[in-house]
Amino acid sequence: MVQSFVSKNDSQEKQPSENNCGLELTLAYGGFPVVPPPQDDANHSKNVGHDQSNKHEGLDLGLGTLLLHLIPPSQPVHHLAPSLDTASLINAIGRDISITCLLRCPRTTYGSIASLNRSFRELIRSGEIYKLRHDNQVIEYWVYFSCHFAKWEAFDPSTKKWMNLPIIESDHCFQYYDKESVVVGTQLLLLGKDVMGHATYTYNLLTNSWTLGKKMIEPRCLFGSASLNHIAIFAGGMNQSEEIVDTVELYDSRSGNWEMLPRMIKPRKMCSGVYMDGKFYVIGGVGGGGISLTCGEEYDFDTKKWTEIPNMSPVDANGGWSAPPLVAVVDNELYAGDWGEMELKKYEKERKEWDVIGTLPERAHSVNGWGVGFTGCGNRIIIIGGPRKDDNSVVEIYSWIPSKGMPEWSLIGHKRCSNHNFVYNWVVMGC
Repeated sequence: MVQSFVSKNDSQEKQPSENNCGLELTLAYGGFPVVPPPQDDANHSKNVGHDQSNKHEGLDLGLGTLLLHLIPPSQPVHHLAPSLDTASLINAIGRDISITCLLRCPRTTYGSIASLNRSFRELIRSGEIYKLRHDNQVIEYWVYFSCHFAKWEAFDPSTKKWMNLPIIESDHCFQYYDKESVVVGTQLLLLGKDVMGHATYTYNLLTNSWTLGKKMIEPRCLFGSASLNHIAIFAGGMNQSEEIVDTVELYDSRSGNWEMLPRMIKPRKMCSGVYMDGKFYVIGGVGGGGISLTCGEEYDFDTKKWTEIPNMSPVDANGGWSAPPLVAVVDNELYAGDWGEMELKKYEKERKEWDVIGTLPERAHSVNGWGVGFTGCGNRIIIIGGPRKDDNSVVEIYSWIPSKGMPEWSLIGHKRCSNHNFVYNWVVMGC
């Protein structure tokens, strides 16, 4: 983690002035960790003081107690407000250093930061701070999860907190139709059908709102997809005429536009997509005539060509009855969940073979791969398990960090859902 610009010797506990009715920040010197300390309950969070801020050596940007003086505490707020330079953000240190501090604050605080004044709000909503976070390798990965037709929630694996997203304003057709979800940049895309046909709804993290976005050039479903930074690729699938296709499209979240890429070697649906070593891979799926495909294909962005890779699928697609391969990339290594054998596998690139390295959690049971989530989430693999036998309304989230050794799954979260059929979507956003 990048260290801050001040010294711990000046980190003294201070009491806010009785005359200062405004927001107050106290600089604490040291690193600015992405993860804030957990809060046991609402009453405790209201009483968080400087002793807690010293524990995480960063900026505790909540709306109650804010640390680093925006306004000198010895003078009333109404005397200084007219001359305050809000464009400087934190007035005492200027805009550039203010942003250097703020980009290291956890994303859970950004709603509070945006509430301080117009300049803070514009900084958050412009997306500038997320671009700087990416440039400085300050990235948080959240799991976006839905077990309701119109409700989505975000789960932070580090703090183990759940956050609600706004309700999707769509017609009933879109709400009840099967949907596929992809994250790209600071957007969450939901692709499905409404009364007018194929539709794409977009959640924008910057505005915390849903909008009806642009459709694909060739609308489809059952595609393989993956995202990298502000672009996402959608490969294959089944078009509106229910034909399996080999066409590929790229979506740019910055412009909101779609563009066609070169066609794959083989048409396929029910496939999976990943980014690895700077290239896009489509894995497995079902080809024409319901034939299971065990091969994969690699797309090189420099040559703009596809290369077929034999035996890249970790499981047999079973003629289209199985879910797309459960695959995930962590640190440019490819992992897979074999739902049939309940095994965890790793792909050896040089040998082009899969090795069994462990087992899946007991709760990762499924029906031909359906009903379980398996994805990369920063430096960890996340598994979302189906309903428990003793309580069919609970979904559990497991985590394993490959860099820490042999597979050992930890339960990091659970969610009680009202939809007992568990027709849920999940996806991971890193920004």
